Amino acid sequence: MPPEHVFVHGAGRRGTDAWPKIDAADGDFVSFTPDSAISTQVSELLSARAHARTLFVAHSIGAVPTVLAAAHLDVAGMVLVEPALYDISRGHASVERHIAIVTEARALAAAGDLRGFWMMLRPAMFGGSFRPEQWDAEQALAQRWARTALPWGHGVRERMLHGIPTLVVTGGWNDEYEQIAADLARGGATHEILSGHGHRPQDAPGFRELVSRFAADLPPNDPAQRPHPEHNFG
Repeated sequence: MPPEHVFVHGAGRRGTDAWPKIDAADGDFVSFTPDSAISTQVSELLSARAHARTLFVAHSIGAVPTVLAAAHLDVAGMVLVEPALYDISRGHASVERHIAIVTEARALAAAGDLRGFWMMLRPAMFGGSFRPEQWDAEQALAQRWARTALPWGHGVRERMLHGIPTLVVTGGWNDEYEQIAADLARGGATHEILSGHGHRPQDAPGFRELVSRFAADLPPNDPAQRPHPEHNFG
């Protein structure tokens, strides 16, 4: 039996809404509770996939609980879409700069300066400068991002993916995501760029076909040839 495709959303849209180029019949679409902790998301994935062979397709911060859970699951492969795996690329200038910006911005939000928070975070996360005339329309989005879990500090390590065929898909627009992809590629992952859609390359017309080709090229299900899942921790 081929592995079931499981789609894990990022910090924005959830469920099938997060994957507009994927048919609802193509797999299982995760929908985490808004603002749930990474540890809770890991537990949900472990419970849902405990007895099933899985091909995970995870976007942005959704890659964090996916990689952490994969160490204890039967994972046929992973497609990581602009994965926010900052822990594996600490020390690189682009990654450290982003973490510093977000840390300073979150401090502003914690002090009650949501507008100041958004002035710093919006360019870092979405590109383009803050526009005062859009503040009323974007304030609710700023509030959500001010309480969204941070993707670093969870102990993710590149070695957790050893033995798991991995495709990394980025949009070619952002230095830190390209750095994370390069570090994963040095560990054996395949890296593809689908440009023109920023942080959501899954919205590109060729994304579904890319996932299908990757799935078709996965090795056959032969448990004797795979390391035990827990060995992914090294």
